Amino acid sequence: MSTPALPRQSVRPASSGAGQGVGIVHLAAAGLVLAVGFGTGAAALSSSSAATSAPAGGSARALGRSMAAKRGWTGAQWTCLNLLWTHESGWRANAQNSTSTAYGIPQFLDSTWGSYGSGPKTSDPAAQISDGEDYIAGRYGNPCNAWSFEMSHTPNWY
Repeated sequence: MSTPALPRQSVRPASSGAGQGVGIVHLAAAGLVLAVGFGTGAAALSSSSAATSAPAGGSARALGRSMAAKRGWTGAQWTCLNLLWTHESGWRANAQNSTSTAYGIPQFLDSTWGSYGSGPKTSDPAAQISDGEDYIAGRYGNPCNAWSFEMSHTPNWY
């Protein structure tokens, strides 16, 4: 039985600043090829979430990469996690979706914070990343499965 192909999706940055490029990654996972551009945020996010919230001494993305590696999520799994959270929040810990209660790097709904959050809704990137990874591991097994699910329907969510 063959795996159904997902639609090709192109994610464009909401805005681009100096030094930010748009790269294209082709990811082959389970017979699927996805073309995704790296940007600075998702279109559904409100303008109030434009500020970047990152831990001192490094970016939320760098922290996420380190935390993902501790789970063994390197290579393609890291690429999928990076694509997922770039698409969802641009890795902004204070990203707020203007049409729902989705908040933070993993864009948890209020109900998801209650089920998977290690505490109340927070703007702490390390807590968000840890809780988001727990959610992905528990619900999808790994980031590539979560990314595939995200891209399998419109509007996108995981």
